[in-house]
Order: sequence, then structure tokens, then C-alpha cells
Amino acid sequence: MAPFRRIGGLLYAEQVALDAIAARYGTPCYVYSRAALERNWRRFDQALSGCPHLLCYAVKANSNLAVLQVLARLGSGFDIVSGGELQRVLRAGGKAERTVFSGVGKRDDELRMALEADIRCFNVESVAELERLAHIAAARDGCAPVALRVNPEIEAGAHAHIATAASGSKFGLPWKQVPELCRRVRQLPGVRLDGLACHIGSQIVSLRPFRQAMRKLLGLAESLAADGCRLRHLNLGGGLGIRYRAERPPSPAVYAAALAAERTDDSLELVLEPGRAVAGPAGILLTRVEYLKHGPERNFAVTDAAMTELLRPALYDAWHEILPVREGGDAPRRRYDIVGPVCESADCLGRDRALSLREGDLLALCDAGAYAAVMGSNYNSRPRPCELLVDGDAVREARRRETIEELMAKDFLPFESAG
Repeated sequence: MAPFRRIGGLLYAEQVALDAIAARYGTPCYVYSRAALERNWRRFDQALSGCPHLLCYAVKANSNLAVLQVLARLGSGFDIVSGGELQRVLRAGGKAERTVFSGVGKRDDELRMALEADIRCFNVESVAELERLAHIAAARDGCAPVALRVNPEIEAGAHAHIATAASGSKFGLPWKQVPELCRRVRQLPGVRLDGLACHIGSQIVSLRPFRQAMRKLLGLAESLAADGCRLRHLNLGGGLGIRYRAERPPSPAVYAAALAAERTDDSLELVLEPGRAVAGPAGILLTRVEYLKHGPERNFAVTDAAMTELLRPALYDAWHEILPVREGGDAPRRRYDIVGPVCESADCLGRDRALSLREGDLLALCDAGAYAAVMGSNYNSRPRPCELLVDGDAVREARRRETIEELMAKDFLPFESAG
């Protein structure tokens, strides 16, 4: 059963009508489906059942505690990129021993925090980071498990802002430096080389770059083994895309089969870091039309959601399908730009959409379970919306709506009076 579907012309999240959610919780708001989160994660886990593996959900895609708790209860591992994300994982019941730490700029306090928690692995992205981690771990009489995140220099066909493995990227270690660095790791006290890692980008809808990355990591692992360095795992990162519009991404089963076909060493555990493919289709952004503006060149539907709630269209020119919550309205069908109230020309959630609209109508922006709430902001002093988790016929508040008072609570007035 689809997590978001129509019954009698009305859009539902599982067994709850979206207009009822809007009436109770207001708009804009994010609505997530527990069933979809669980189904999407299990599709990956089942697809990889034939080989030793660890699925580490990419927390950056959606870090809401309720979402993390749902996945932690399934036994998911987690991919983090900050100390804050580590704390969220632990608060939600995730296991440190199933958590890997990625990111190019890990601070000393974050490295210490992760060492103290005893996480599964550090995906190291520079020589400087390797040396710093070794120093901190040795000072604690510890040994940090590391994987060298390499840049395989693969063009994955993603938008430039989410491509991470092209030559010149800030991510990963230069390919040619890796063999020497592996030898260096083996000589450094405080670190232990457990694996190799890469992440070639996001929203990738072709198998070719994943196959290329797998081949390159396997080839490197084999050459290291010949040099006496046996690894425990290969981390292929995440990046599998979803269908926003006309994309045709491979299913997790096809994706996993393609990776398995390249495997030459069954002893190596395969670590994957899916994020968007788990959370993206499991959420929508619910918004209400405030005003309709009809003009000689363009028509605008001004909603109470904006780029502050869904940045992807402004940042990447990304497409999200926009559906009326209730079909069959008697308003004339026109082509609208769906825009928000933020004072930026880029504040457009969707251009040239054919819709029958009246002021007050509800709209659902689809596939907003990933890279939506986590990329939100308070620009224009807009309080952040609530986040809701639908579980069958129940709606659970996963994050309450922010108030203006909370938004200003950390500000100070430095003078006693205006004078």
C-alpha cells in the first residue's frame, strides 16, 4: 500500500486524511509515514541478505529523532557527519557500534566524543585528520578504527552541488595518495585501518558509476592485501536516487545485485549509507494557498510554505511533484508558479504547474522526507514548522511547531532602554 494515496479524491497519509492533519496541526507541516520508512529500509536490507553488510542510514537526509528511532528499532546503523548527529543517534536508541563518522571537518571535541562513544569507524578524509585522530586516540590509550575515504574520480552525473567524487572535490583523499597513506596508517599508533570508503554523489539514477566505484575499491583492496594489509570492510556510501519526476532509478534489489556481481572477496563486509532513498518518498510537505495572483504573463499561487521549508528547488532547481490534497475543485485550471512569502526571487517551490486552485486550498509537495526539514531556516524570522509521524490511523508529533518567542529566546537586548 502506498504511504500517500487518494481515497475518494482526498489525499491520505496511511489511514489519516491530510486535510484533518492540517485542521489539527496547521500548515506548513511535514508529514512522514512510518510504514514507508520501514519498507524503504527493509528493501535495502533484504536486497543485501546474501552478503555480510551493514546499512548505515545517512542522518543528514532527515535527522528527526522519531525518524531515527523508527530506523534504530529495525537495527539500522547510522552515517553521521557531526557530533550533533551522533548525539541524535544515541538519543534515538541507535548503537554507537553501528555508527560511522564521515565529513571533512571533524573537530577535536567531535573526535573525542565519537571515541568515547566507541563508534564503529571513522571515515577519514585527509592526512591532517588522520594525524589528529591518531594523536587524540593515542593520548587516550585507545585505537581508532578508520576507513580511508578515497576520491575515485568518477563522474556520477549528479547536479554539481551534490557530486562528490569528481576531480577537485573537497571530499575524500586523492586516489594516487591512498596506497602510501595505507602504509602510514599501519605505522601510526592510535589508529587501525579497517576499510576503504567512498561516496560518489547524491541522486544518482544510473548503475554505471556505482559499478565503477566498486571495481576501483575492490582493486585497491586487492593490491593492499598483496602488500600484507587485509581490510574488514568496503564502504560504498550512499547516493541511490529516487523518482522525483521522470527519473528511473534502479531499485535497491537491482542496485545490490549490481554491487554483488562485482564482488571478488566475500570476506569483506559491505557498508552502504542510504539516506534519500529511505526517507525521501516517506514524507510530504503540507501547505496552504494564501493568495492567487493572476497576471498577463504568469500566475502565482502564494503558499504559507517557502524556501525556508523546502530549499531544494531554489538551491538545485529541483522538481517536487505538487498535488492538490482534494481533487475535483470547480476552479478554472491554470498554470501557476507555486511560490512562498519569503522576500527572495528564488523562493519558488514549483514553476508552471497546471492546477485548479482557490485561496485556502491545501497542497502536498511530494518526496519531502529527505533534505527538507533538515535544510530549513528561520530566514525572515519564520518559525520552523512541526514534523508529524503517521503510524496507521495515529498521528504522532515528532517535532512541535516553533513559536516566535522560542525563535527569539537566544537573542539578547544589550541596552537597558532604547536611549
